[in-house]
Amino acid sequence: MYARITRYQIKSGHIDAAKAQAEAMKADIMALPGIKRFVNAIRDDGSGYIVTLVSSQAEAEASLPRVREIWGKMAEHLDGMPTPEGFDVVAQWENT
Repeated sequence: MYARITRYQIKSGHIDAAKAQAEAMKADIMALPGIKRFVNAIRDDGSGYIVTLVSSQAEAEASLPRVREIWGKMAEHLDGMPTPEGFDVVAQWENT
């Protein structure tokens, strides 16, 4: 399992519009190759992180052009274009 973690910053006054835009892109996001889980967390100041769990590093890397395209659709709401970082997942725990 591989994790792509991306820090981002939404422009002041754009949080609600950015949330709506992200929701509208849900199908595109969840159709990325190998995606298993997508978590988007944001603070009131517009700073946030996206954690995406992907089956493999190869699938995560292969999908980067599409990921950049999706981020591009959010550009009007972003304070700079985010850069995803990749990590090997060493533990994934969950209470159900």
